[in-house]
Amino acid sequence: MRKVTRYPVEGHNSLWHIYRTVSPWKGVRNFIFIQIARYCPVLPLKNWIYRRVLGMKVGKHTAFGLMAMVDVFFPEKISIGENTVIGYNTTILAHEYLIKEYRLGEVIIGENVMIGANTTILPGVTIGDGATVAAGSVVHKDVAAGSFVGGNPLRELRKQEE
Repeated sequence: MRKVTRYPVEGHNSLWHIYRTVSPWKGVRNFIFIQIARYCPVLPLKNWIYRRVLGMKVGKHTAFGLMAMVDVFFPEKISIGENTVIGYNTTILAHEYLIKEYRLGEVIIGENVMIGANTTILPGVTIGDGATVAAGSVVHKDVAAGSFVGGNPLRELRKQEE
């Protein structure tokens, strides 16, 4: 089960309530800097933007592949350990706006984690140290340290080595 906080809304779908939950200026500012980082080929500069401008926790030597997309409205809820690789065009979300509610949840990615290309990581999940997530996966639940998982729905692809 993902660790998210639920906020019910009345009336129109929750996305119509977005600027009650986050400043429009924060959204615009974050969007601009995320787009710069997505296409930046210089990893230290990319990580500096994530840490200093967006407020993410990003470990040393973590590498974001080209076009990786982090949450525009709540990037500060994302924490990534050292020496982790976030694959090409991966999306990391810390929020989800639904019809009758919106949800927020921290995303914690451990150290020495490999996230394959085109993966989507949903709010409220923890990916343990040394885990590998196969390309094209949807991470909708916690991933144990050292495991190799993939798919949609996410499942263990290979047993952990003891």
